[in-house]
Amino acid sequence: MNKKMSEKEMDINAEEAAKRANDGAADATSADTVSAEEVTGGDNMSVEPSLEEQIAAWRDKYLRLQAEFDNFRKRTLKEKMELVERGCEGAWKAILPILDDMERAVVASHKSEDIEALRQGEELVMKKFESVLQAAGITTIECVGLPFNEEEQEAVARFAAGQDKHGLVIDCVQRGYKMGEHVLRYAKVVVGE
Repeated sequence: MNKKMSEKEMDINAEEAAKRANDGAADATSADTVSAEEVTGGDNMSVEPSLEEQIAAWRDKYLRLQAEFDNFRKRTLKEKMELVERGCEGAWKAILPILDDMERAVVASHKSEDIEALRQGEELVMKKFESVLQAAGITTIECVGLPFNEEEQEAVARFAAGQDKHGLVIDCVQRGYKMGEHVLRYAKVVVGE
């Protein structure tokens, strides 16, 4: 019987030990909960995300930003290409009526015997073309009688013109043009020596 009691006592002791272990675990869990509440300020707010979650969030933001920038880059490149393709469209549209006038002048020159009327027609076409160039901001480089300027002119020949015309442009072989301050074509000139 003593032996039986000791087994009963052992069972009771084991149950009490298990109960104490469960109570201790519950206390530890409640202590963790309390400390988590203390960390969050006592409110029922969620616990701060883990490091892996933060890394994943930043990686996602980075990939989205990279995709947005790539789309922006492609869109601006496409817009630039369209501007280059269509940038001269206005200038060409302004030149087309002049081409029409030149065609009419050629047809008229074959039919007409009046040379003075043909010359006047050519001068009108030339003036119209010059007005289109001026509207586009293109001007001729004035050079005859002025000192040689290597930034706007190209000397194709030198001519002995005397001491008073030394370094001056004597003749313009081919006119030069500027758009604003940018030289489109250098004037080809003869310079006096």
